[in-house]
Amino acid sequence: MGMQRTTILIAEDDPDIAELIALHLGKEGYQVLKAVDGREAVRLAQTSEIDLIILDIMMPNMDGYEVIRVIREQHRMPIIFLSAKTSDFDKITGLVMGADDYMTKPFNPMELLARVNAQLRRFKQLNQPISSAAQPALIAGGLTIDQEQRMVTLYNERIELTPKEFDILYLLASHPKKVFSAENIFQQVWGEAYYESGGNTVMVHIRMLRKKLGEDKQQQQWIKTVWGVGYAFQG
Repeated sequence: MGMQRTTILIAEDDPDIAELIALHLGKEGYQVLKAVDGREAVRLAQTSEIDLIILDIMMPNMDGYEVIRVIREQHRMPIIFLSAKTSDFDKITGLVMGADDYMTKPFNPMELLARVNAQLRRFKQLNQPISSAAQPALIAGGLTIDQEQRMVTLYNERIELTPKEFDILYLLASHPKKVFSAENIFQQVWGEAYYESGGNTVMVHIRMLRKKLGEDKQQQQWIKTVWGVGYAFQG
């Protein structure tokens, strides 16, 4: 029996766009499932072995924001928003809700394919079994970051982070006081070449991390901005 093929779900109500994406993914050897509305996308995500989702926002029955909210309650597979909504607010909303990437229409199918490959490669690396002794949790003050369980607690209360938020926090906390540029964070966490809006993407995730860690309530500042350079963990 051969290896199980990687399965990608395309949640897109425009049949021409869905077929174009499926054509390119099929040439790359991926198995493709399609959903024409949000409810079908959720059903397929819950009943099939899906490795990555390409998700439109404006769909019938249930929009992409609601779809990702429901899916993220149980699943961690990479999700790429592909939408005609092009404002920074829409992109930020998508990333904050748990998307791993955001592309706008019209799009270059080859760029989408490159991002699919990068997300799958990154996800596989993060979920490889630990062959040696388990990595000890990182502890700084009241903050505990458990890499093996991908869990963060602050003063014994669990903090719910998106996969990318966790990866950024773990990267910074693994090298306390070291300053990482936005470009360096993007390349290490997203696992792909830095592009024009990458800095804003990192900034949005850092902002949400700080909020979840209580920095907006004037508690300890875990992540310091070094103006003109980047970010450093201050634990």
